[in-house]
Amino acid sequence: MNLADALAHHTRARPERAAIIQGERIITYAELDLLVRRWAAHLAAQGISRGDVVGIALKDSPEHLLALYAAARLGAVSLPIDVRWTPAECQAVAARFRARRVLVEPGAALDDLPCIAVDAGFHRAVLAAPAQMAFPDGPDCAGMPLLVSLSSGTTGRPKGPVVTHGQFLRRFWTHWIDLGLDSSQVYVSATPLYFGGGRTFAMSQIFAGGTVVLFPPPYKPEELVAEVARRGATSLFLVPTLIRRLLDLPDDTLAPLRRLSLLLSSGAPLHPNERLLIRDRLCAGFHEYYASTEGGGISLLRPSDLEGQSDSVGRPVFGVEVAILDDAGTKLPAGEVGRIAYRGPGVASAFFEDPEADAEAFSDGWFLPGDLGTLDGHGYLRLRGRRKDMIIRAGVNIYPLEIEALIATHPAVQEVAVVGWPAHQTGEEIAAFVVPRQAVPLEELHALCAARLAPYKKPREIFIIPELPRNASGKVLKPELARSLPPL
Repeated sequence: MNLADALAHHTRARPERAAIIQGERIITYAELDLLVRRWAAHLAAQGISRGDVVGIALKDSPEHLLALYAAARLGAVSLPIDVRWTPAECQAVAARFRARRVLVEPGAALDDLPCIAVDAGFHRAVLAAPAQMAFPDGPDCAGMPLLVSLSSGTTGRPKGPVVTHGQFLRRFWTHWIDLGLDSSQVYVSATPLYFGGGRTFAMSQIFAGGTVVLFPPPYKPEELVAEVARRGATSLFLVPTLIRRLLDLPDDTLAPLRRLSLLLSSGAPLHPNERLLIRDRLCAGFHEYYASTEGGGISLLRPSDLEGQSDSVGRPVFGVEVAILDDAGTKLPAGEVGRIAYRGPGVASAFFEDPEADAEAFSDGWFLPGDLGTLDGHGYLRLRGRRKDMIIRAGVNIYPLEIEALIATHPAVQEVAVVGWPAHQTGEEIAAFVVPRQAVPLEELHALCAARLAPYKKPREIFIIPELPRNASGKVLKPELARSLPPL
């Protein structure tokens, strides 16, 4: 089906229910289907047809969600563009993926690219547009491309997996089956809609008939808690960086979060001690979702897993098969470290016009996200870090995530990142960068590592820094840390 087909059903079944809320603004389901159809008709009048790529460079607003669903209604392909990028970055990505038009904020423009400003004139034209055009619908839409979702930012060669309506729908199945994100939910969207998780969960809730409350950053942690209380929210998705800020608040301030049925973390791995703290202090319904832009959900760590499996990212989600492969593509036995591979009906089949990226990431029906891990005999998946981040010291493979998890157990450590340090004699040494929560003596951290790690895994140096460098999605830029190290 076309994902926008669901909106007509909600118009009949729950017309008064709020579909999208931001501040004092409310769009009900009685209004949403009509708005999306008129948006699609207006985009068609601007020369956009089925199969055309439409850039969406909009803020985190109802218009952003309307644009995503209007493009789907029209049969066009959405290209999310981060509104915080420079014009040059936007221009490069829009040109790379051959965007026919780019939706931009009022007053914004990109040289040499036809832009459509979502301004007062745009809204007047939408209200005058017909709502009864013939749009693609029904089962023939399953294989129709829905969006190109960037997976490597704007540096180097941007890679964009093409995800179809059918593949996105199967990702929604996982949200309903494994997470309980159904029509009864009041979901707070507190991460940018440009990013995969923020966009996908919000679209999933609208498809299901739930309520999406837009509360995008920047905000103070206590302001987010107050919004959860104000809306009577039932579900919330956050990246680990934001969850860690919540953990710094007092228990009485955090009380509204404990009424959530679901607190979901994804985007980067948490450490075992953090997972237990989140469940005990923030929300008993805490789940950690290991996922990728290309394939959606891979595995899920549930509250019931935390007592014995808190060092894992859980077991595969509905419909997904996970394996650990060696470099030749052969399955490895339980407990051995290798390349994580997975397959399922929600996984993209290819990148946008990029056979080189296809060859790197797809192998014999498997998708390889670039992570290393192990599977145990009970099906629990444990991450060992990014394949490109693995440290080889004197011929021995060392996985930074193991060292990071240990250092993170020190109560004075807020965040930590471990990187390889090029060295003449050993090939690589180990450097750890620590963001402290409070003053922490370096000798305590070195003693912790000496007591709990094999000698070859101990960091040569531990550096205290005020913050970790991150990209726009909040991921730590380890190459930038490595470049800051003096030569050995």
